[in-house]
Amino acid sequence: MEFSDGFVSEEHREMLKSAAESIDPISVSPIEVTSPRSPKTPRGKSNSNKWSPVEHSRHSQSGRDGHPNKHPICVSPVEVTSPRSPRTPRDKSNSNKGSPVKHSRHSHSGRDGRPKKGGSGGKGTWGGLLASEGGYYLDPNDPNYDSSEENYPITPSKTSADLEEFKKKATVIVEEYFATDDIMSTANELRDLGCPSFHYYFVKKLVSIAMDRHDKEKEMAAVLLSALYAEIINPPQVYKGFCKLVESSDDLSVDIPDAVDVLAVFIARAVVDDILPPAFLTKQMASLPKDSKGIEVIRRAEKSYLSAPLHAETILRRWGGSKSTTVEEVKNKINNLLIEYIASGDKAEACRCIKDLKVPFFHHEIVKRVLILAMERQTAEALILDFLKVASEEGLINASQISKGFNRLIDTIDDLSLDIPNARDLLQSLISKAASEGWLCASSLKSLYFRREKQVEDSTIKLFKTKATSIIQEYFLTGDIIEVTNSLESENLSSSTPLNAIFIKKLITLAMDRKNREKEMASVLLSSLCFPAEDIVTGFVMLIESAEDTALDIPAIVEDLAMFLARTVVDEVLAPLHLDEIGNQCEGQDSIGSKVLQLARSLLGARLSGERILRCWGGGGSNKTGWEIDDVKDKIGKLLEEYDSGGDLREACRCIKELGMPFFHHEVVKKALVTVMEKKNERLWGLLEECYSVGLITPNQMMKGFGRVADSVDDLVLDVPDVEKQFAVYVERAKKEGWLDPSFSAGKSGCAVENGFCS
Repeated sequence: MEFSDGFVSEEHREMLKSAAESIDPISVSPIEVTSPRSPKTPRGKSNSNKWSPVEHSRHSQSGRDGHPNKHPICVSPVEVTSPRSPRTPRDKSNSNKGSPVKHSRHSHSGRDGRPKKGGSGGKGTWGGLLASEGGYYLDPNDPNYDSSEENYPITPSKTSADLEEFKKKATVIVEEYFATDDIMSTANELRDLGCPSFHYYFVKKLVSIAMDRHDKEKEMAAVLLSALYAEIINPPQVYKGFCKLVESSDDLSVDIPDAVDVLAVFIARAVVDDILPPAFLTKQMASLPKDSKGIEVIRRAEKSYLSAPLHAETILRRWGGSKSTTVEEVKNKINNLLIEYIASGDKAEACRCIKDLKVPFFHHEIVKRVLILAMERQTAEALILDFLKVASEEGLINASQISKGFNRLIDTIDDLSLDIPNARDLLQSLISKAASEGWLCASSLKSLYFRREKQVEDSTIKLFKTKATSIIQEYFLTGDIIEVTNSLESENLSSSTPLNAIFIKKLITLAMDRKNREKEMASVLLSSLCFPAEDIVTGFVMLIESAEDTALDIPAIVEDLAMFLARTVVDEVLAPLHLDEIGNQCEGQDSIGSKVLQLARSLLGARLSGERILRCWGGGGSNKTGWEIDDVKDKIGKLLEEYDSGGDLREACRCIKELGMPFFHHEVVKKALVTVMEKKNERLWGLLEECYSVGLITPNQMMKGFGRVADSVDDLVLDVPDVEKQFAVYVERAKKEGWLDPSFSAGKSGCAVENGFCS
């Protein structure tokens, strides 16, 4: 080391030299101590002051005056240079010898003499003798670690800019949706916007804006979230969006006085709509501060809404939807506005009135009513057709609704001919004029002069509808499936495909307008009736065709129909392929039918969908809460075991009936048959005979039970070596008893049953 003469004694020089030589030159690189937050300053004359003797004047002076030096080794920081590089000669001009400020306690070098973080470079320290080359580094495991000391590069955040841009566009989309109520358009705009990782903000923005508006917008927001779930917005993004909403409850409460209650309803609605898992409540309770508004939101959602009796129905109707408007009221409003239009001729006012109705799915009624008025008042025909043309060109009434209105009139042209003798010719003239003006696609219409042969007379259908309504209402009171079957057979009403479809439509329509108990009972009855799959498909097609009219009385028709459809698949009444058959008969992607099928497929594709759908309305067709499938299997096993050990036949039948799950009786058949083959005891065979004879186990369930045994023969061979031989014998006996279809095969997957029905 090199020091200026007269400032360090020989004793001190030797001690510093020995300290420097004690360092391993291989393991520790000599370094230049610099500030870790700034780049190294090149060596030069301008920096020679940092080792100036002025910095050491106090220590050297004390030695010079003869006073004992308490810190003989405590000197200013030193510069350790590499032995392989030449030393930088000191600039003698900067030595400041004899400077009048050499005894000053303050540094005049422009550098802070205090120890730097890291332990080097400070006054009265050793410098960075043992530090690694290039300065020091921050250790996250160090007790004194401070993340703010990290030297992060300061660059513009592209992600932040993208999020800000997304927020602006998302706000515009939400406002536009509340103005138009167009779910498909909103979905397309959000998809085109991209940035799926920011969709949580869309959820938050949609709900927070709706919270500060009327019930109509709240209901629209809930419906939109349900429609976009999984298809456009991924479930984790929906979850994150609601987390953000709960976290911002305190801020929302400042602008929205009832924010806690409204947000609680939104969360409860999301749980009921199956777009938010129930576990969300528990996790949020554990993560939120105890004194936050978010805790109040979660508690109210759980205790005031989700724990209440009939909570699902209450929550779904909380914001009303279109429940307050009936079909008859809408028809009267349409009739009044058309009469007023004919009197005034004001197209703009008529269009405004149609918009105010806010029933775009019911515009076909406007078309039908306009055409009837044109035929009744031929002098106003041109004025009326001009109105439809304007409504079509402005997009107020879409092409689908126009075609549907014309087709509905074609279907009733025979009845209309009683009041207007030349109605058929007049309607043909109107079709020609509309097609020539370009606002009607004539190829989408039914034939006006072709009359399909009716397989069943109108009088028979009307009589059947009356009887079917009576049978269904009695069933909802008694829950007696056998009585329903006997009533249909006694009237010889179960042999006609059109009548079967009408019965299914009437059953589900009546159930949708009632409570969950009746919905569950309808699903149970549907799985117990041995209707062909084609008849059930026809029944659902009829339901979808009339869904737009039914929606005025039943706002949640899309959700209910989708659940009924998914339940028939879970109950093996229909196969998944039948959904495609129903979908082929839907009019378009934005129709209610398409929405029903889309939601049904989403429900079936969810995790644990079978168990959730079976329990969607409580299970059991009664007021009891639903049982787990494993619980039902366990109960069946115990009652069969009890009867096999000497139980009473009537008691066993009563227990099977009290399970309240006739759609699951195939499990009784399977377990009983397996026990008979394992124990070679036919006591349980007698139970099956009794259950079949009294109608407790239907042919449908019997076929499904034998089919499930046929599929598990390979596993049963391990416990019962001759199971294949025994099963073949019992299959033949069942055929002779009339339990099974003659085409049923005892081989694996050889059951001639399609989706549980006799083929």
